Amino acid sequence: MHPISDPNQLKEISRQIRLDIVEMLYQAGSGHVGGSLSATDALVALFFSHMHLEPGNACYPERDYFVLSKGHAAPVLYAILARLGYFPREELSSLRQFGSRLQGHPDSKCTPGVEVSTGSLGQGLSVANGLALALRLNHSKQRVYVLLGDGEIQEGQIWEAAMTASHYSLDNLTAILDRNRLQIDGHTKEVMSVEPLAAKWQAFGWHTLEVDGHSIPEVLAALQACNETKGRPGIIIAHTTKGKGVSIFENQVKFHGVTPNTEEYNQAVKELQSR
Repeated sequence: MHPISDPNQLKEISRQIRLDIVEMLYQAGSGHVGGSLSATDALVALFFSHMHLEPGNACYPERDYFVLSKGHAAPVLYAILARLGYFPREELSSLRQFGSRLQGHPDSKCTPGVEVSTGSLGQGLSVANGLALALRLNHSKQRVYVLLGDGEIQEGQIWEAAMTASHYSLDNLTAILDRNRLQIDGHTKEVMSVEPLAAKWQAFGWHTLEVDGHSIPEVLAALQACNETKGRPGIIIAHTTKGKGVSIFENQVKFHGVTPNTEEYNQAVKELQSR
């Protein structure tokens, strides 16, 4: 895929992806709004400007790999995969419906472009480690990217995987941490503090960068820096706003796993269309 370098064009794609997310979740009546919207800008930068992919061909043999460890943010991934031509965009309206390929959490057996089935939090980084190790054994230049949630990293398996990636010097692995500071039970600092966050990852041997997760140029610069770092994995701590792009959703823990009612949906669409 020819990468899109214009930040304004990427920002417009983010706006359209957010509209898709709001629409599909409203139609479904269930799903996760806040964490899908917070991760949108970072994933648009990754998929449309950085990763080695081929639109329309989810099985392109030289593709980079992506693991959505925070699997509940499936709507943002589905919206992106549809725009890459891996399945018809009209299919987005079938989210969470019986018989749909677009389940509440990603299923690699039925959804084109989904590399790994996820949903049980804490497991995605371990799978990404395995992919990265396999690619290195095959002397491949392909890379692996994984999106983590900041509530998810309260899971112990994440830190076992972090230690493993560092031990094996997996410099073909980059993690993005969606640091929106909210999880289903409230603020991460109150549920189980993960601070000092950057220092933890550094202590585990990772090349650690912090960025504004809604600044596409910052995300792209950090991704490139991780690519260029040799001998250790990289993590980008993307500071984000839960529900970004819709004022009534932003920083509201309620909208972790609650979909908008009709009034909220209409306001969300109006705000996103006006931008």
